[in-house]
Amino acid sequence: MHPPPSDAAARRAAKPLVCYEVEQLPPNNLSLYRQARSGASKVDEILVPPRDGACFEVAAGRFFRIVSVDGPQVGDLNLWNAKDLSERFFSGKTRQLHATHVSTGDRLWSTLPGLRPLATIIEDSLDWYGWDEDGAGVHDVIGTRCDPYTNCLLKSVEYHHCCHSNLTRALAAATGLPLEQAETHVHDVMNVFMCTGFTRDTQQYFMKASPVRPGDFIEVFAEIDLLGALSTCPGGDCGSSHSDDKTPCYPLKVEIYEPAAGALQAWRSPARSAYSRSHGVRD
Repeated sequence: MHPPPSDAAARRAAKPLVCYEVEQLPPNNLSLYRQARSGASKVDEILVPPRDGACFEVAAGRFFRIVSVDGPQVGDLNLWNAKDLSERFFSGKTRQLHATHVSTGDRLWSTLPGLRPLATIIEDSLDWYGWDEDGAGVHDVIGTRCDPYTNCLLKSVEYHHCCHSNLTRALAAATGLPLEQAETHVHDVMNVFMCTGFTRDTQQYFMKASPVRPGDFIEVFAEIDLLGALSTCPGGDCGSSHSDDKTPCYPLKVEIYEPAAGALQAWRSPARSAYSRSHGVRD
């Protein structure tokens, strides 16, 4: 390690500056969504088995709820524009615009060049958790997803029920894409119900047992037509083992709700970014 310069203290004392002025973001319409949700009816439900994945479709203007059933379980969520898989959930920009962990009122943003809300979180039964003494929170957008490549690198074994593989199989089955093509569309996730943070001494990403219990849920409004994929993580509640079959795992349920006719009459799907895409090459 290099010795600190004479002005090290002054450099470290620089004032932190939040990168984006999020007050300028369009309003999230939470009151309208909740009003529409109050009269909505369930139109579909999908049960995702333990250590597996499944896809589901949610039309724009509908809601989907991810529910814990049977036991504490973490899920890895991917979202795509149902009509264009190249537009998908952008965890990094969502993290920059909101926080490392998301909850009620936060939006799940799409990749460039779209950069628009794919979905808005309208309810979260774990919003009481906040930040614990370890600096951990729930529903993170900082981790990627457990995958067989990292598992092979660190453990020299092949394990096929990592979330990356679960999502790949689910997307291939839902779209008819070959496995190799489907895999290229699998992306960094929202870690639903997962409790995570960074260690204070080494700043390493850590997980701890999720506070989720049967009946807990997170509910989301679809801003555009969505194709979703959810993996029930082989880590179970992510409080012990990971990427193997040692930890107890449980299913997760996805419920889809449709609001009553006319409940969203004044609402429109958000447009893609208005940026010209000239990138300075032409005026």
